[in-house]
Amino acid sequence: MSEDTITTTTANADDAQSAYPAEASREMMDAGVFYGRKKSKTNPKMKRFVLANRGGIEIINLQKTEEAMDHAAGFIKEAVAKGGMPLFVGAVPAADSMIVELAKKYGVPYVTTRWVGGTLTNYRNIAKRIEYMKKLRTDFASHALDKYTKKERLELEKDLGRLEALVGGLEMMTREPNLLIMIDPVLHDTAVREARVKNIPIVALGNVDTDPDLIDHLVPGNDKARLSIEWFLGKIDTAIAEGTAERAARAAKEAAKKTEADHAAKEPSGEAN
Repeated sequence: MSEDTITTTTANADDAQSAYPAEASREMMDAGVFYGRKKSKTNPKMKRFVLANRGGIEIINLQKTEEAMDHAAGFIKEAVAKGGMPLFVGAVPAADSMIVELAKKYGVPYVTTRWVGGTLTNYRNIAKRIEYMKKLRTDFASHALDKYTKKERLELEKDLGRLEALVGGLEMMTREPNLLIMIDPVLHDTAVREARVKNIPIVALGNVDTDPDLIDHLVPGNDKARLSIEWFLGKIDTAIAEGTAERAARAAKEAAKKTEADHAAKEPSGEAN
């Protein structure tokens, strides 16, 4: 899309969203969240999220996007507050570094390269690969592999590199995740299918080519542009932070109750012997 086309489409989109409160939509407008796909690529089930068509591009209704984001954020906050572990999925170049940073911030698993088939439906085999990766790492660090020839060590080093690229982000997945947080569900159709089989809820930023029936909490929006993805992940970051704080507060409250109950149990009854 040329610069002139983008400018014209943005201006037209601004006009199309004019009935929507400026304060609520400006952040999303600036991030380009409203950019859809060509009409020919739009899933008919997504028409309810389309506000207009400008320059051959579907314009996403930002009011519906914001409503969907609020619902998704609320779900994530509550899931995390209850101890839920999210799995980030986004093999999208524009999302790569942001997902890695966010996942490491909260110590949760992520996939930013190719989705390995069976990650959810055959996790036992994936767990074996992860353990082998950890062992190789430890063996290299402790020089336990020095007894091998240079050629053998080189092959093992290549194995470690391949494993880290494929399953390195899953190292924190010590159990089945409670939800998937995804960028571009169409790109990650295998991950979507596996989550459906395992009944794991999906929160996703998806464009108008997405099948909304497959996503539990779909946030309609531009799932290719870095600024749009950054806007989405910013909301996710806030939701996880709030859920984490609430979980800590609940744990502290339960601990206080237990301490109080223990003290009460140890106190004399006051009855005469």
